[in-house]
Amino acid sequence: MKNMIFYISFLLLVSCGNSIKIIDKPIVFDKQRKELTLAYLSERYGLEQVDPFITPKMIVLHWTVIPTLEKSFNAFNDATLPNWRPDIKSVSGLNVSAQFLVDQDGTIYRLLPETTMARHIIGLNHCAIGIENVGGTDALPLTDAQLKANIWLVDYLSDKYAIDYLIGHYEYTNFEGHELWLEVDDGYRTEKTDPGKEFLNAVKDATKRHHFKTTP
Repeated sequence: MKNMIFYISFLLLVSCGNSIKIIDKPIVFDKQRKELTLAYLSERYGLEQVDPFITPKMIVLHWTVIPTLEKSFNAFNDATLPNWRPDIKSVSGLNVSAQFLVDQDGTIYRLLPETTMARHIIGLNHCAIGIENVGGTDALPLTDAQLKANIWLVDYLSDKYAIDYLIGHYEYTNFEGHELWLEVDDGYRTEKTDPGKEFLNAVKDATKRHHFKTTP
């Protein structure tokens, strides 16, 4: 019954999608962040580039597990990783981020240009557009408004770019050995559960017209 209510609610919300828009709210992308991003592309993926440009092939859905838009934005804003992320700092000093951040009320914020690399998914940043969603805890689950916004945003991006895959962050290791997988370090992995299977499946069901490839 819970799943049916969730499914019906998002169908109702999708019908109101015309009210959604993207608000630009750029994070810091200064010389330091550009240099760190280019170094990440080179050292993690073997890609030597002049600009931190990506050709999007997939969309990745996330949750921040941070309770507010402001705190989530601040977590991504600095160019370098904060001290509370020692688990990934040894790999690169580049801070995590994503191209988009969706607030609990469904407002969509663009943090970076869509074709600028963000560090949000191991092995696949070079081809992935990330959508972060504020919340994602038991106390602050993702909302129907966020579901509506994610569906709208996936449609928008898939109409604009040749997107092959729509995945949840927790699915990223399925791409090990895939032609898109470029991470050079076999020991660099983190365990993920975002954005939750129910949320991801609801977005996938609502965006079937794009005929995404099945996650490996």
